Amino acid sequence: MKRLFTGLTDPGLLRAVNQDDYFIDPKGRFFIVADGMGGHAGGQEASRIATQAIQTYLNEHWDSDEPSQLLLENAFLKANVEILQDQSKHPERADMGTTAVAVMFRDDQPWCAHIGDSRLYRLRGAKLHQITEDHTWVARAMKSGDLTPDQARIHPWRHILSKCCVSTSA
Repeated sequence: MKRLFTGLTDPGLLRAVNQDDYFIDPKGRFFIVADGMGGHAGGQEASRIATQAIQTYLNEHWDSDEPSQLLLENAFLKANVEILQDQSKHPERADMGTTAVAVMFRDDQPWCAHIGDSRLYRLRGAKLHQITEDHTWVARAMKSGDLTPDQARIHPWRHILSKCCVSTSA
């Protein structure tokens, strides 16, 4: 199967600073996208730290016997630990966080992991299909039948995350 990867980030119309980061493995084994949490101090740093930590973990453990699902899970956990360590060194970034999505192709199988509302799509022909499900309050409310898709599109809590790579000290 031929795989094509490309990457581009844009701060959008509302932000002066781009809080996105991504990495495309030159060998085509995996790619990572992270989106720093807007409005939080250090979102740009959080996305950079997460992308770098996931990349490093995957590179260091790629040839291990670690099962692929666990490999991705541990890479995301490593990213969270590194964000926490950065927060302890830089208290001004205590509220930083990021969402992330990663896809890897190991043993000819695709694997993905994500957290927050960074999405993974598959493009086949002219059809785009969303693979991941957002970790947001609105997505959970839609799944339980409390909101319709039309209500979710305009709901004031549509960007409230239920999961992300962040933690605050007690």
